[in-house]
Amino acid sequence: MKIGDAAVALGIAAHVLRHWESLGLLAPTRTSSGHRSYDDQTLDQARMIRTLQRAGLSLDQIRRIARGDNADRAALIDTKRAEIHDRIDLLRAADGFLTHIVTCRHPVLADCPDCSQFLARQYRPALGT
Repeated sequence: MKIGDAAVALGIAAHVLRHWESLGLLAPTRTSSGHRSYDDQTLDQARMIRTLQRAGLSLDQIRRIARGDNADRAALIDTKRAEIHDRIDLLRAADGFLTHIVTCRHPVLADCPDCSQFLARQYRPALGT
């Protein structure tokens, strides 16, 4: 498959595939005339890169996962998963806060015990810096 066709199949721009190749994340084969050729395995690697990006990993982190040994890979993934879980907790708390303020009768957040409690939890770590 040519690069343009691969880009369409993946839903990304061709320059993205070239960039990933320049970083060593992809290695499409070349035709005798020097054109890139994307087989199913290379397309799967591109899909994996895109999936890892959507999970919040940088291209550098993706490269480290691809090139690292199992221990390095596991450590990086564990760190990213912890960040994701922290973000999920924050989003759940924010959702609860938004649900509360829809019906909150206090015009000033500081006058509402529930709002004050949420804000104190969210900004407590920043006070130490």
